[in-house]
Amino acid sequence: MAMTADPAGRVVVVTGGSRGLGREMCRSFAADGHRIVVASRKVEACEKLAAELRSEFGVEAIGVACHVGRWQDCDALIDRVLAEYGRIDVLINNAGMSPLYPSLGEISEELFDKVIGVNLKGAFRLAVRAGEAMQAGDGGQIVNVSSIAAVVPAVGELPYAAAKSALNTITLGLARAFGPTVRVNAVMPGMFRTDISLAWDEEMIAHGSADAALKRIGEPHEIVGAIRYLTGEGSSFTTGSVLKVDGGMAWSPA
Repeated sequence: MAMTADPAGRVVVVTGGSRGLGREMCRSFAADGHRIVVASRKVEACEKLAAELRSEFGVEAIGVACHVGRWQDCDALIDRVLAEYGRIDVLINNAGMSPLYPSLGEISEELFDKVIGVNLKGAFRLAVRAGEAMQAGDGGQIVNVSSIAAVVPAVGELPYAAAKSALNTITLGLARAFGPTVRVNAVMPGMFRTDISLAWDEEMIAHGSADAALKRIGEPHEIVGAIRYLTGEGSSFTTGSVLKVDGGMAWSPA
């Protein structure tokens, strides 16, 4: 059976959207004629990308400042989108952070809370607010961007891994809560060559490449196919799923 193209003009909200994987997601949706809300902490970066999307693709696009670790910022983002467009069709919870720490014993309460806030608390609040709006309207799709750290946690990223593991859990719960009109799924990226990877040394990249079945790390555009699948009509019977996009690095099942 032939698949029809996803209808253009949907309102797509991408957190952490101004750079890295989020930027590639925004550009992909804009290229197909969707309306884009670029959200991240720095409004200047969001507005710059939104302007590029309007100029290059001729779509509606806005940039909105949002620190997803703050409950009130999450509410303000959803309220702004609903006021601007009257609907939300797609939410990509892509914002995340995994700061370095010297040792497990030196993790401060402030750092721990910040990591949980950005990677879990904010994603939960945004998904709940967006899911309720979608339920009240014509439905929609939510994709939570997790990490293979959720299933293969490293010592240097345990708070992050814990948050992403919990994000996988709430993905399943929210799929049950918001079905049948709202689908909620997650992707678990592995190592990708983004601006974050600039802090990685060659040994780390070589080790990650060696661990992967494809013997390399991912390029930013390679996340897009999974995101577009989970938000498109081709995945109409897929919800509560967690999809690894890691080049075969993580052996543990999602």
